[in-house]
Amino acid sequence: MNRPLRVAIVGAGPAGIYAADLLHKAERAFDVRVDLFERLPAPFGLVRYGVAPDHPRIKGIIGALIKVLDRGDVRVFANVDYGTDLTLGDLRRHYDAVIFATGCIADARLSIPGVELEGSYGAADFVNWYDAHPDYPQEWPLQSREVAVIGNGNVALDVARMLAKHADDLLPTEIPDHVYRALKDSAVTDVHVFGRRGPAQAKFTPLELRELGHVPNVDVIVYPEDFEFDEGSMQAIHGSNQVKQVTKTLTDWTLKEPSGAPRRLHLHFLHAPVEILGEDGRVSALRTERQQLDGSGGVTGTGEFHDWPVQAVYRAVGYFGSPLEEIPFDAARGVIPNDGGRVLASDEPGAAAVPGVYATGWIKRGPVGLIGHTKGDALETIGHLIEDAGAGRLPEPEAPEEEAIVGLLQARGVDFIDWEGYHNLDAAERALGEPQGRERVKIATRAGMVDAARQAAAERLGA
Repeated sequence: MNRPLRVAIVGAGPAGIYAADLLHKAERAFDVRVDLFERLPAPFGLVRYGVAPDHPRIKGIIGALIKVLDRGDVRVFANVDYGTDLTLGDLRRHYDAVIFATGCIADARLSIPGVELEGSYGAADFVNWYDAHPDYPQEWPLQSREVAVIGNGNVALDVARMLAKHADDLLPTEIPDHVYRALKDSAVTDVHVFGRRGPAQAKFTPLELRELGHVPNVDVIVYPEDFEFDEGSMQAIHGSNQVKQVTKTLTDWTLKEPSGAPRRLHLHFLHAPVEILGEDGRVSALRTERQQLDGSGGVTGTGEFHDWPVQAVYRAVGYFGSPLEEIPFDAARGVIPNDGGRVLASDEPGAAAVPGVYATGWIKRGPVGLIGHTKGDALETIGHLIEDAGAGRLPEPEAPEEEAIVGLLQARGVDFIDWEGYHNLDAAERALGEPQGRERVKIATRAGMVDAARQAAAERLGA
């Protein structure tokens, strides 16, 4: 090839940025140029919009991602919506290959009666609210005193902790003013987290769980009758240091007496949600069925039901992918059908690969694993892309010139934000936090983010 290999990546979260980084680091016999397209005005995906604001350690991953983009060998086009501003045909006219790294941002379904009641919420919506996602409203109803959270993973813990935590304890974080004010006025006194299986099957990470025990003025309450360990549980404990740490932390909490804190966070195990009950169209209780372990770590119902009086239910049962225009989609699994990252024409057995189209991250394999697992996932996809390029299996783009895509976006009036614009936005958010001694305060609206990205440029031009 007598020109650089041109690759477009749709989605600038960790998966997309890791893929871009690996493309530049991989050993190959050709040059490569990578362009990242992001629907939101700022990159970083779920690290910016899916991690609770009181987890700066995880948000610190953004620092590593910034270093990748600061090198200058990857162009960023933020505020560009695939399917609206750009089509697959557009990308294929300008690039040899297209990688989709759009992640999973919707809530997985929970198929029990009552999920449609007012006061029944998807956890992803709540997370997007408190993380100031620009496409979500700035209001959130927090009038309930007793709240249920369904799920036994880290997202359930994040939701429960943000509901139970006192708003003033979040002030050192990047939490925006509208979220602080709403949490400050919250009526919550009790948050109940329900897991269908036992403590040894919980999907919490040890650090996340231990942090729960250090939330000021909140009692964490567990129930000894929920602590059942069958043979499968003991195998899990002895076979995994993570499971051992989680079960030790939980077991230690059974020995603690409540301190009389004004808020309580209850962890329930072996309770499967079966129905959300309502009165006058609103949530009034959660009904669960008591479970028993079956010897292998699984559970079976006992036929014993319990109604928990709550006025809101948050469903934290996982994320789910969303279909993309012109791209095959496996609606049952919520992923793009693929073979090692090579996108397939359908989810039918034996489907052929679509030349030059790839997937990586959660939209490739589903919402499992931690952020670090995304690197290995990207490595597989990039390996196959480079293999296909070396074998001449990529379709030839009509207009591979680097400025061609810029001209197309400008001709369509797309107000894209480049990497310099992101740094302007970053500076504006840091400036908002400085008077309060905070690292930053997030700008919460799309218009505000775009204005901040443009402001410095306007000032340089004397506008």
